[in-house]
Parts: sequence; structure tokens; C-alpha cells
Amino acid sequence: MHIIVIGSGLLGLSTADNLVMSGADVTLVDARDLGAGTSGTSFAWTNANGKLDPAYHELNIAGMKEHSRLADTLPGPRTYHRSSGLQMADARQAPKLEEKIARLSELGYPSELLSADRVGEIAGDISVPENIELIAHFPSEGYVLTEQLLHNLRAHAVEHGAKLVRGTVTEVDEGGDQVEVHLGDGRVLSADRVVLATGRWTQALAQASGFETPMNDEIGRGSAVTGLLGYVRTNSTRVKAVVHTPELNLRPGEDGTIVVQALDLNPRVDPAAPPTNEGPFAKEMAERFTAVTNDSTPNLIDLRVSYRSLPADGFTIAGFAAGLSRTYCLVTHSGITLGPLLGRLAAEELVDDSQQDLLENFRPTRFEYATATVGHLSPPLQLGDQ
Repeated sequence: MHIIVIGSGLLGLSTADNLVMSGADVTLVDARDLGAGTSGTSFAWTNANGKLDPAYHELNIAGMKEHSRLADTLPGPRTYHRSSGLQMADARQAPKLEEKIARLSELGYPSELLSADRVGEIAGDISVPENIELIAHFPSEGYVLTEQLLHNLRAHAVEHGAKLVRGTVTEVDEGGDQVEVHLGDGRVLSADRVVLATGRWTQALAQASGFETPMNDEIGRGSAVTGLLGYVRTNSTRVKAVVHTPELNLRPGEDGTIVVQALDLNPRVDPAAPPTNEGPFAKEMAERFTAVTNDSTPNLIDLRVSYRSLPADGFTIAGFAAGLSRTYCLVTHSGITLGPLLGRLAAEELVDDSQQDLLENFRPTRFEYATATVGHLSPPLQLGDQ
């Protein structure tokens, strides 16, 4: 069976790698460099922390476990770190955090309250702000070094036979004996099945191909998909875990960096005029970084505007576009947590014609029976939104 996977983010690469290891003939198509989409600008926090819908929570729990399995089997430098996660709350946020801990406990999600004197042991050089009233510890959480994971997956897939094609896909046509993938330069590729793993570009390509995968895809100031990440270079601070404070989120990054995020800044980010490394956004993040770490000498904060892949109802889309379709749609929020799992499950469904129970609530055909409200979701301001 020949399968074309469109998109080389984490979902596409994971699917391609699982397909080729299952014996399929795989062609991976993308117009962009590795990590140029959402996967490359993600906070990459593995969790099911704010996902309280039972089916979605179960899917994310399985996604976290899949990272552990993949880390033990995929060649290359280790990219998944189950470091645990900390969340700090001030007086305004403490009641919500207590409520969340109670609900997560009912779901069996590991959590505990933590005293301030244990923060350094778990998280490294983190200073607990004076206004913090509650600290929660989630030991099963962690983070992913996404860039290296993408390289590991692509190298493994290519080593086992996957072919890479550079090009912009303009349409998927199911009208013939085989599915045709049309590229912008006039080339046409043919396969038995096609996987659409194109992230925030999914809706445009789906519509051009005659079907719907409703997405929140408006790009602009205050949109639901737009965010901002900072990459701090410093020799003075070591962060060992994922840390959330009222004003700044932090995690270890690649090459010794520290990835930072201030969710309340997201609505002010204008993609048409991206923040500069010398501008007010960088200054604000540097001040917050100093407040949380007591490190007043960050050498550089490299800012990157990020765009979430966000289905219209906020939940994963996984499955064939319609009953007899040969095009498999795969797009999700929380793509770093879910990417390896969705890639494996999608590959099993494609190769074996199986139905994976974990995906039953997330089929694209659900939008045929309800009007999807697009654009109603808010900018990522709360934990779990990003």
C-alpha cells in the first residue's frame, strides 16, 4: 500500500514513521522546512492538566504514556523528559487551582500540594513570588525537545524507506482509481491513501479538495490561535521542570535555552508587526524572568510568534474525511502531547482498516451533524490553552 503523508510536523512525521515500520510505501510531502509550522513553536508541555472532558482526558493520558514508550525505542538523542510540572497560584487563582486538583484527582491524575521549600529541589533555580498562596505538583507531566524529536523521527522514517518530496500541495483528488495529490508546480503524485497532517493549514486544503475540517484559522491580533514564546539564553539559571507562575511559564529548552511564555501578552501580539528581540515584549518577559529566577543577566530573549492548530470545537480530528473517503484527516490542539500517539493510531487504522477506540469521539464526520462554530474561542490565556 502506498500512502502519501502531507505535512512534516510531529503528527505527519509520527504517522509516516509508524506507517513505514508497518510495511507501507510512504511518501512525505511538505513545502516548509522541518519544524516551520506549529510543532516548531510550541511550549511542548506534555500534560492532561486542563483537559477535563473524559474522552479527551483519556486521549491525552494515553499520549503522555506514548511519549515514554517512544523515548525508549526511537534512536537518537532523548527528547522526552518526564520532569513533572508545577503550578503556582496567587490569592485570585488559588480557588480555581484547588478545584482543578480535586477534579483531576477524581480522574486519577497524579497531583499533590507542595511547600515552597521543595520548589528548588524539583524545578531548579526558581524563586517563589511572595504573593503565591498555593503550589501544585503534577509528577506525571513533562516536556519535549521538539526540534530534536522531529529530526529523530524523520531520520528513522527515511532510514526505513520513507521518501521525501518538497512541494506545496494545492489539492487532493479522490476521483480516480488512486488518490491524486496535486502540487503547485504541476506535479501530480498518486497513492492508495492520503493523510492530511497539515496543522493550521488543514481547512484551506480540505476545502480545496472538496471536504470540510472546520478550524479556527484566523491569524491576527487577539485571535484564538496566536501566541508568543521566548527563548532565553543565560548561564546563571537552571530550570529542571515545567513551571507555571501567574506571570510567566518556563521549561528547559534545547541547547541550554529556557523557553518562556506569558499568556496574558498573547492578545497584544500582532503577527503583522511581530515583536522584536529589543522591543517592549522582550523587555517585559526579561523583567518577569528576573522576578521568577533572580537572574538579572539573560543574554538574549529570542521571540517567536506561534500559531496553534485549533479545530473548530477545540478537539482532535482523526479519521477519514467521509465514509468511503481515502483521505485521512489528522489535526489537533495539544499536538506535542498527542503527536506520537495519534501517529501510531492513525497508522494502524490506515494499514489494518481497524477502528481505534480512543479515536471514536474525534472523527471528522462529527461536523456533518452539527454546525461548528468557528472563531468563538478566545486567545490562549489560561493553562492548557496554549
